[in-house]
Amino acid sequence: MSLSIVMPVLNEATRIAAALDALQDYRARGVEIIVADGGSRDATCDLARTRADVVVTAPRGRASQMNAGAQAAHGDVLLFLHADTALPPAADMLVAEGLARSQRHWGRFDVGFDSGGLLRLVAAMMNLRSRLTAICTGDQAMFMTRAAFDRVGGFPPIALMEDIALSARLKRLGRPLCLSAQVTTSGRRWREKGVMRTILLMWRLRLAYYCGVDPAKLARAYGYGVAP
Repeated sequence: MSLSIVMPVLNEATRIAAALDALQDYRARGVEIIVADGGSRDATCDLARTRADVVVTAPRGRASQMNAGAQAAHGDVLLFLHADTALPPAADMLVAEGLARSQRHWGRFDVGFDSGGLLRLVAAMMNLRSRLTAICTGDQAMFMTRAAFDRVGGFPPIALMEDIALSARLKRLGRPLCLSAQVTTSGRRWREKGVMRTILLMWRLRLAYYCGVDPAKLARAYGYGVAP
C-alpha cells in the first residue's frame, strides 16, 4: 500500500524547509511528498522543490490546493498534512497497518500541541469529540484510500470547514480509524489570539457552518483571506 503525503502551503518560507526535512525519512522509504502551493509570494516553492517529489500550484484555499495535490498523487493512500504539524514516528506504517487491519477507508491521528497548559485540554477534547462524532479536522492529519477520496469527490470547494465537510462525506463509507499516536501541531495561532478566545471563536464558527452560513464569510471571521 503506497502513501502520498499532500501538504497545502501559502507563504511558508520560514517553516517549509524544516517541515519537509522532517519527512525525508518517509521519502527515503518510498512515500511520495507533494506540496500544493496556493500562490506564495515568497521562497516557499523554491525551498520545496528540492525537498518534495512534486510541487503543484492551485487557486488559493486549502480545499482547492489539497484537491490539486491529490490529483498529482500516485499513492494508494492520501495523507493531508499541514505545514505546522509533525507526524509521529513510523506514521506511514501505522496508517498502512491500521487500514489493513481495520478494513476501514479513512482515518486520522490524535492531535497534541507543542505546548502544554490549557492547550493540552483542548487537544484531549478535540480527540474525544472526533471519536464520538466521527468528524475529523485537518490538524489531525486526515488520511484515506485514494478510492475513498475519489468516491466522495474530494474536498468540497469551500473556503473553510473543508475538513468537516469531507468527514461528513467519508462517514457515508464508514467510521474513521482513530489512531492514538499523536501528531504535534503548533499552538502559535491559539496563543497569539488567546486560547479561550479561539475556543469560543471555533465553537461559534462551527455552529454557524452547521446553520448554513457561507464558508467564505466564516473564513474571513477566522482570519483567512479569501482570494478574490
